[in-house]
Amino acid sequence: MARDLNTNTLFVEQAPETIEKGDAGKNLDDDGRPKRTGTLVTASAHIITAVIGSGVLSLAWAIAQLGWVAGPIVLIVFSFITYFTSTILADCYRSPDPITGKRNYTYMDVVRANLGGVKVQLCGIAQYGNLIGVTIGYTITASISMVAVRRSNCFHKHGHEATTCNPSNYPFMIIFACIQIVLSQIPNFHKLSWLSILAAVMSFTYATIGVGLSIARVAGMMDKHEGGGAHARTTLTGVTVGVDVSSSEKVWRTFESIGDIAFAYAYSNVLVEIQTRIQFSGGPASLEDTLKSSPAENKVMKKATFVGISTTTLFYVACGCFGYAAFGNNAPGNFLTGFGFYEPFWMIDFANVCIAIHLIGAYQVFCQPIFGFVEKWCNKRWPESKFITSEHCIDVPLYGIYYLNLFRLVWRTIYVIITAVIAMIFPFFNDILGFLGAASFWPLTVYFPVEMHIARSKIPKFSFTWTWLKILSWACLMVSVVAAAGSIQGLIKQIQKYKPFETKQ
Repeated sequence: MARDLNTNTLFVEQAPETIEKGDAGKNLDDDGRPKRTGTLVTASAHIITAVIGSGVLSLAWAIAQLGWVAGPIVLIVFSFITYFTSTILADCYRSPDPITGKRNYTYMDVVRANLGGVKVQLCGIAQYGNLIGVTIGYTITASISMVAVRRSNCFHKHGHEATTCNPSNYPFMIIFACIQIVLSQIPNFHKLSWLSILAAVMSFTYATIGVGLSIARVAGMMDKHEGGGAHARTTLTGVTVGVDVSSSEKVWRTFESIGDIAFAYAYSNVLVEIQTRIQFSGGPASLEDTLKSSPAENKVMKKATFVGISTTTLFYVACGCFGYAAFGNNAPGNFLTGFGFYEPFWMIDFANVCIAIHLIGAYQVFCQPIFGFVEKWCNKRWPESKFITSEHCIDVPLYGIYYLNLFRLVWRTIYVIITAVIAMIFPFFNDILGFLGAASFWPLTVYFPVEMHIARSKIPKFSFTWTWLKILSWACLMVSVVAAAGSIQGLIKQIQKYKPFETKQ
């Protein structure tokens, strides 16, 4: 048995006339699509899942480059910028009115409705390029955490001086890719809400464990210091020129650390897709409907953004500052791998397992918009192709009826494999994260939201509001440029001494 798809496989479209057919209309939203079930809780969970990713692991290293003064300030500044631009982006979901206007289902749709022209193509390149990069970065990070578990158990079994506890990342990248191939066959983004909630819980868990281990390490060093022992060396300005790094390395690392922090707050590229899942209150026809109706999507999204950004900022400051206090200027790129793989080994194992589980869910949050975009384009380009449009019913035990689309199966599998292979070729944690953060921060988090806000609000040129918004945009552009420069320099340095697919001994 097969059925044809008329639109992209990310959503199930309904003809407008079906809205009027009795009970069927009760299960449909104002645009003819199935009733949204997203709430403040699920939207907040999606945001936390998207924001607290692998970026949190590099914050101790980033603070070590910037020091006690600049480090926390940069974190707070990025959080305020991200929150502000996310709230104005939430108002752009519907056009022209933010409450009753026509829905825009993707970031590109939002830019098309509010700006149009060549900026739509530029937005697409920036957004989907970043999404692809994030999925590659998550593959690298998940494999590092899986390897950390293997090494921890090896050290526990064979002793801390064992020389054989150095497994390769490649088998774990393959395992991660196999899991993503299976999860990628879930056709609807909104059915991944349970995965996002689980991933959000995991992110809280490993961030809390990291903070706890850092505090314990600091407390232990303080006891040793009182007895004449050593303690981690920290400074107001971060790593010291002439002691830890050269003057040129200090500059490049400072730039790269800014990129790492920018990456830690990157989620604007999936904000619209998250908002698309939120319930719509519609126009209530009775008092009962009014009492039961939910707030407008933009208001829910703004609250969810506040919850998500404020929560993650608290964790970021804690992870970055306590991690820096624990390791000092020698803070590792991934602070959960810096505890020596020693005791308590089970807790470090658990934290790294939580990272892997979280990134399994976060990978899907970021790749589903890519899947939807490509499948929608292919459906429009080849509407007569049965390979692309037909779905075959399969009765899956304990699941029910699953609609298998051969194009979705092949294309999504190929995508996961390609990202895994690229991750194997360039497994450089901090440099990749810094570059991704730098490349996406200005266009997606700042430029497009600011330009759309100016266009929607019809803000006059050279007015006070227009001027400070432009200053904000240009300042963030400069930050992105220097952060990208630092990350590219780090990548070049790593590539010069790296041999792809070389198995560790």
